[in-house]
Amino acid sequence: MNSPLTFMWPQFLWLLLAVPLLVAIYVWLLRRKKKVMLRYASLSIVKEAMGTGQSIRRHIPPILFLLAIAAMLLAASRPFAVITLPSQQETIILAMDVSGSMRATDVKPNRLVASQNAAKAFLAQLPRNVRVGIVAFAGTAQVVQPPTLSREDLVVAIDKFQMQRATAIGSAIVVSLSELFPDAGIDLSAMTYGNGRPRGIPIDQAPKQEKKDFVPVAPGSYGSAAIILLTDGQRTTGVDTMEAAKMAADRGVRVYTVGVGTVDGETIGFEGWSMRVRLDEVTLKAVATNTQAEYFYAGTAENLQKVYEKLSSRLTVEKKETEISGLLALVAAILAIMSASLSLLWFNRIL
Repeated sequence: MNSPLTFMWPQFLWLLLAVPLLVAIYVWLLRRKKKVMLRYASLSIVKEAMGTGQSIRRHIPPILFLLAIAAMLLAASRPFAVITLPSQQETIILAMDVSGSMRATDVKPNRLVASQNAAKAFLAQLPRNVRVGIVAFAGTAQVVQPPTLSREDLVVAIDKFQMQRATAIGSAIVVSLSELFPDAGIDLSAMTYGNGRPRGIPIDQAPKQEKKDFVPVAPGSYGSAAIILLTDGQRTTGVDTMEAAKMAADRGVRVYTVGVGTVDGETIGFEGWSMRVRLDEVTLKAVATNTQAEYFYAGTAENLQKVYEKLSSRLTVEKKETEISGLLALVAAILAIMSASLSLLWFNRIL
């Protein structure tokens, strides 16, 4: 449990006042019993008959029974607590940047190879029942491996990455969502070119797109899937990144963002040409925040490996507010059984 208890029916907590009342009654009965015993025997005989061990043991069953009553009264108030539980996550989409800047060697041996190695290590750590899909993006975004349980197919897809120019971060999120919700009618071309028509086709000749009814849900509430977005730059084309993040938030999907490479901006040259790259941390943090996820910065290959290790732990367990009245009722039952059993064992009676 990671936070204080909250109660659905807090008014029942007043019943806990019965516990000190029962303690007072128990003490009164002990004193009354002691007076009765002293009428028929001297104090020395009573102490000798009971002994120290016997005197302590006689209080254990009543104490356990009082604790059982307290647990039952707490259960009646319907308590909730934030508990760490195994995650129900079934599908993860890895959206990975394959733009030309991923050739840069500031992350050894270069950004692309480091991200490939970290992604493969991440796959090895995930439970075998988690399906993983891969989206590669540069100037466009495409599914290079639909969600699958086969880690071998995923590794093959990662090893086949081909670098291209430009960076369409928003498009990567939209394509990932369309893979998670294939029947939702998410149309990347409509968002990119407008009206759902491919570039170059007149409006009157464009096929009519069937609109799907959609009701937004709370951000982060969809527990069956998540997106991990890795990039080393900022959007230069495609769908607006924050518009895509809103789509994910409205569907309850968390988008964990991972930034690789240069934060302040740097000119990187290779193969006779150069380009200015800058990691847009502000936008990546906003995407993570708006979707109730987290942003991670990985400046080195070692840091990138650690980021994926953290993501693995985040995605295999989750903190959830859960009612624990059943657990308290179980504790109460165990305490009551222990109380009755010890009383029968030691004194041949129940309390």
